[in-house]
Amino acid sequence: MVHELAITESVIEAITARVGDTKVTRVLLEIGKLSGVVPDAVRFCFDIAADGTSLVGAALEIIETPGRARCRECGARIGIDGPIALCDCGSANLEFIAGTELRIKEVEVASHV
Repeated sequence: MVHELAITESVIEAITARVGDTKVTRVLLEIGKLSGVVPDAVRFCFDIAADGTSLVGAALEIIETPGRARCRECGARIGIDGPIALCDCGSANLEFIAGTELRIKEVEVASHV
């Protein structure tokens, strides 16, 4: 959980560095299943880390991207659920090609009318 708190704080710092004091209403994160980041822990930490920033009260949405790998032995591309996996050919010599990301996909700010 400490790991996710630090990551969530970094996400909030990156957003506030970009938008300043502008009120943020929604944040969309993309977190890969192979990233080592637990989405539920980020959700738990978000309100705590946002306290005192322009993100207080912002909605947090998370898209979890599946893991994908390419087998270095047979070249097959496979879906994987964790960092330890086997190709159908039996090889564990895999190159991760998707699922390790942690990205800020969208940030919505309050419109000033």
